[in-house]
Amino acid sequence: MQIIARIQKELYAVIAPGIRSDTVVLTENQKEHIIKRRGQQFYDRYSMFFREIAENPDYIFRDDRHPNTAVACKTLNIDGAHVHLVIRLAVAEDDEGYENSVITALIENDKRYAQRLRNKIPLYKRV
Repeated sequence: MQIIARIQKELYAVIAPGIRSDTVVLTENQKEHIIKRRGQQFYDRYSMFFREIAENPDYIFRDDRHPNTAVACKTLNIDGAHVHLVIRLAVAEDDEGYENSVITALIENDKRYAQRLRNKIPLYKRV
């Protein structure tokens, strides 16, 4: 398990009140999941930005399929990529020992990202 970020709990409270930690971890299991789904090249290119995405997202959306789960979105200046981290937030009701954890990471092209912005209401937007 690797600590990848320290989030501002107030920022993510729009998703889940009572977040119990500011630490975000990436487990070896989820790292393997990301590599399996997106490829080693994706992981090698974008994993160095996971901290920036979690700590300073452009947008935060609710993951409608999973409770206490945020989609942190950021457009990276390196190639205009729209990279998202799906983060399960650890709240008071969770079992002891749970941490905020990256579930997966993904990339969207301009068209899909514009569609997300049109169809979903961001709960946080960087000013």
